[in-house]
Amino acid sequence: MIRVWIVTDDKAGNEMPARGLAGRVAERTPCEIVLKRVAPGGIWRRLPPALWQVRGARAGGFPFTTLPGEQRAALAPPWPDLAIGCGRLAAPFVAAIGRLSAGTATVQILDPHVPERCFDLLVVPEHDGREGARVLSVTGSLTRITPESVAAAAAEQAERFARLPRPLVAVLIGGSSKAHRMSAAATDRLIEGLQALQRDAGAGLAVTLSRRTGDDNAARIRKALTGPDTFVWDGTGPNPYPAMLGAADAVVVTEDSVNMVSEAASAGKPALVAALEGGSAKMARFHARMRDLGLTRPFAGRLETWTPPPFDETARAADAVLGILRKKNAGPRGPGKSNREDSRLGDVR
Repeated sequence: MIRVWIVTDDKAGNEMPARGLAGRVAERTPCEIVLKRVAPGGIWRRLPPALWQVRGARAGGFPFTTLPGEQRAALAPPWPDLAIGCGRLAAPFVAAIGRLSAGTATVQILDPHVPERCFDLLVVPEHDGREGARVLSVTGSLTRITPESVAAAAAEQAERFARLPRPLVAVLIGGSSKAHRMSAAATDRLIEGLQALQRDAGAGLAVTLSRRTGDDNAARIRKALTGPDTFVWDGTGPNPYPAMLGAADAVVVTEDSVNMVSEAASAGKPALVAALEGGSAKMARFHARMRDLGLTRPFAGRLETWTPPPFDETARAADAVLGILRKKNAGPRGPGKSNREDSRLGDVR
């Protein structure tokens, strides 16, 4: 049994990719997965991870002393066989674990802007443009979503969408971000496009909103999209997100979220990307890559369906992690590791 720590802050956008990678590793070898959330206080929360590396690491000391007592106690020996971090705040702690335990494989998702030697593997979106011997570039983001997982979720919640007409379109609405702005005008354009799907294609809509959508935009959407051919999740009952992806014939997703676009593609569904305002060079590179791969098309108020190619970057990352674990298992034992602890890595196949 491999002991896996997921180290993240409290952001769902960071936790979900890490959970996705850990889950795919667990599909290949038995794992005990434990979530460790970190929230360093004071100035440390604002400092870039590169500055943390100057002070090194000490068991029971820095950087763990920047954490509240309960979190500090949770990041202590015995160290795991695999530590997966995601997000800027997680990076110093994953790097510290790697320094203190030669037997722990350390993987950091997203670019923490520190030297790659601080980790065994960096899993970085290719639109970030980072390269290196320990860098695995992936298209989009890692996810727990697979065609099989969303099909199972759809079967469990089949009654929830049974009344909606076909074709059924899952609508994943994000909101304003660092790069994009969901203005009232952008919201109205999205609403008009979705109403056109209902009018011209007879489509049913299953809609989910984000906290970033904003109260005013959410109210506009809920007021405009009503009736028996529409489901807008109100936050009650089981989260319908995976079930919506599984039940849908196509997906409309706003362009602000790499995670949501990647999840739609990972579900094996045609993904139509709805424009907001603003953008960035990185996001433009990501969306261009997804279009070039035949995974997405721009949303223009028309229903387009096609058979997208398989898309499973999380499995590719999991294979790379397993390769690192095999190398760790073949090498000398790390300090403080018993023979029994080392033998857990023998389960990797």
